[in-house]
Amino acid sequence: MKSDYLHKILTARVYDVAIETPLDPARRLSKRIDNTVLLKREDLQSVFSFKLRGAYNRLVRLTPDELARGVICSSAGNHAQGVALAARELGGRAIVVMPESTPTIKTTAVESLGGKIILHGATYDDAYAHALDLAEKEQLTFIHPFDDPDVIAGQGTIGMEIHRQHSGTIDAIFVPIGGGGLIAGIALYIKSLSPQTKMIGVEPEDSASMTAAIEAGGPVTLDTVGTFADGVAVRRVGDETFRICREVVDDIVIVDNDEICAAVQDIFEDTRAIVEPAGALAVAGMKRFVTASSMTGKILVAVNCGANVNFDRLRHIAERAALGEQREALFAVEIPEQQGSFMAFCKTIGKRNITEFNYRYQDTDTAHIFVGVELCRGNDEREVLLSALRQAGYPVIDMTDNEMAKLHARHMVGGTAPGIADERVYRFRFPERPGALLAFLTAIGNFWNISLFHYRNHGSDYGRVLAGIQVPDDELVRFHRHLDELGYPYTDESKNPVYRMFLG
Repeated sequence: MKSDYLHKILTARVYDVAIETPLDPARRLSKRIDNTVLLKREDLQSVFSFKLRGAYNRLVRLTPDELARGVICSSAGNHAQGVALAARELGGRAIVVMPESTPTIKTTAVESLGGKIILHGATYDDAYAHALDLAEKEQLTFIHPFDDPDVIAGQGTIGMEIHRQHSGTIDAIFVPIGGGGLIAGIALYIKSLSPQTKMIGVEPEDSASMTAAIEAGGPVTLDTVGTFADGVAVRRVGDETFRICREVVDDIVIVDNDEICAAVQDIFEDTRAIVEPAGALAVAGMKRFVTASSMTGKILVAVNCGANVNFDRLRHIAERAALGEQREALFAVEIPEQQGSFMAFCKTIGKRNITEFNYRYQDTDTAHIFVGVELCRGNDEREVLLSALRQAGYPVIDMTDNEMAKLHARHMVGGTAPGIADERVYRFRFPERPGALLAFLTAIGNFWNISLFHYRNHGSDYGRVLAGIQVPDDELVRFHRHLDELGYPYTDESKNPVYRMFLG
């Protein structure tokens, strides 16, 4: 089977539309992690993603009759651009079904390439089901984004290029995993010619569908997936990609969104290019793997798979990058409400830069402050600083890993509200689409009083809300039943110390 795929990759028709992307050294990152890091720059393709390789290789093999009838695909964006470009070059028509929450930059790009867009459903799975239905009704050829041998072979040409571009040994190649087509194609080629090279996949912690499949012994469907890294937000990997990955992938690393944001910054500092979250996934996984294994002196490749990012999402990425790189710590500290106490606190912090400071008068005795501190030595320095603050007599809470603090409280610090009875605080997530915020407010506010509310657009596909809701004890069971029926993921933050200190 490997030999069949090797032949498919060697004969893949991708260079009618794709370029051979460079394998660039990441000098700053290499120095920091004490390994030689090379970036495979698929973000430099004409559609800013590797996806045109597999899409074109699939379409170029259609019969004239199939091409004349037209093709259809479902996509969150990058595959859609590849299919639209391939259809335009080959003289066919392309219909693309995309979720309603697809970033504007991706819908506009597909339209500019001549694709007809149909927005359908809240998730990729909704769009996928609708595309299959239309394909059957209108006799269109469905172009799968990953679970197709010709698509896999097209993506495998990236492995062929990496092997040709670096003459020496490559110790490990890190590849993002969504549905599995990219890593399947690259790994098949690399393992055929360089079996000692480790193939390591990288998944976000909130969409680790390949990891779930390997643990279960076969593809499984995740209940939900996070869409911050929307290019890899796949609930179920392919049957064929799973079969290949189980044979040729050596390991999978799981990273969180803060680590992805830090990797976006790493890539920018070395290349001055801004990749999308999925495009930075390989670098994030590489950094985690190197730290966990204490690896040094190795030759490592990371595939930058795409750069289709909405500009307004950069606000959230920049905000979280320092946390992901462990360059910032967030603390809640209680200091005496008296003259000179802030200066004394700053002396305890020392010469470290304060990145954020929020204060609100609490009472005549104490003040609660929310402070961000720049770190130079990561978690080791954070522990040293925590110890110094406690030894100086300050009650302190480390909020660096507290999602409520990072998403909401840092923008809300303003004091408590006396006399609010039965207040309970919940953090919600809902699809970011027109009318969604109003629907959320209506669903909650029609039954219970909202006493606190914070919403901030983070430039992602999901809106995030922190809400205080007055719910008496005897209505709590009915309230939780209502939340479950509403269907938005939620977290009870009523006992979160950040809420109690700053907002409760």
